[in-house]
Amino acid sequence: MDSYSSHSPPGGSISPEAMMDHVKAQLAQAYAEEFIETLRGKCFEKCITKPGSSLGGSESSCISRCVDRYIEATGIISRSLFSQQR
Repeated sequence: MDSYSSHSPPGGSISPEAMMDHVKAQLAQAYAEEFIETLRGKCFEKCITKPGSSLGGSESSCISRCVDRYIEATGIISRSLFSQQR
């Protein structure tokens, strides 16, 4: 049983607002998961040259910079897209 059906009220009716809130929450979760997976893949590929049990100093710095740049770029793109919709 999915999380939506387990939280539906008795009788099975749900308000349009509650349905929209549920859809928004599911989309936000899917976006967050995709964002993390993309970060993991791109930054790992770029920064980890010799996988091991721990990160070296340069790998750690590279990961940090990669994540910062990716978040910054995503913010710029999002702001641009949302400003065009107005």
